[in-house]
Amino acid sequence: MIPISDDNPGISAPIVSWTIIAACVAVYIWQLSLGRQEAQAIAALGFVPLSLFQHIPVSSGQPDIPAGVTLFTSMFLHGGILHLGGNMLFLWIFGNNVEDAMGHFKFLAFYLLCGVAAALTLAFMQPGSPIPMIGASGAISGVLAGYMLLYPRAQVTVVVPLGIIFYPLTVGAAWVVGFWFILQLVSAAFSDASQPGVAFWAHVGGFIAGLVLTPILKSAQFPLFGRVRRGPWG
Repeated sequence: MIPISDDNPGISAPIVSWTIIAACVAVYIWQLSLGRQEAQAIAALGFVPLSLFQHIPVSSGQPDIPAGVTLFTSMFLHGGILHLGGNMLFLWIFGNNVEDAMGHFKFLAFYLLCGVAAALTLAFMQPGSPIPMIGASGAISGVLAGYMLLYPRAQVTVVVPLGIIFYPLTVGAAWVVGFWFILQLVSAAFSDASQPGVAFWAHVGGFIAGLVLTPILKSAQFPLFGRVRRGPWG
């Protein structure tokens, strides 16, 4: 299922969500401008689980960036236009409402903490992996968890690919996000740390962080499992 919209417009302008989207797009354009040097930039700025436990020298001529810094830089890199587009679509649909519930500054802290938790989860589950992890998926997994806790009854329009036909459906947010999380958990259980691919354990870690942090960081006026609110911002 691919979400394309929800019936839960925001109350205020989601400045942080828009800024993160703009930053990720700008970084991706920068990646494209590097040409053949892009792989070296990803090796330097992506998060390598093994680098938390032992020093891994990067290619000659590239900056040797500490693993603690790449926890953050890796969130803004993407491996392709579909990777970028999918992540930004999820943030566009779900980020505004979570940002409403937390306020701009706490939402930014929430987003970054979920991203860090995602990367650390991957490092804990696959400590010997030398493969750089990049992408905003871990942080956005936390956003999905927050949305599910705050607005489980919101209606989300999704499309289901049936061959060459994309069939639209309207489904409750709890079902959409719950199905997504189960898929990530099952995929993580069967993932191979020695092969490049989707960092499913990062998705799981980011989601769990979102479940823990949302009740702590949300404003009191936004109850858990609340009703959909109406506002001027989609």
